[in-house]
Amino acid sequence: MGVIYVLLTISIIVAIIFFIAFILSVRNGQYDDTYTPSIRMLFDDELVKEGKEKSSVPTKNNQS
Repeated sequence: MGVIYVLLTISIIVAIIFFIAFILSVRNGQYDDTYTPSIRMLFDDELVKEGKEKSSVPTKNNQS
């Protein structure tokens, strides 16, 4: 029965630590930008396509 009290105490302490970390991250502005994550995948896709196009264009040095 004593083990249950120890585990309950430890779990409450861990929950309080995570709650404090959440409050600090909200105060520091961690969740302020809600627009950029929704469009980030669109910009990443364009960057990958540009990188592939540049590598497929022959240059003077690698023409065979």
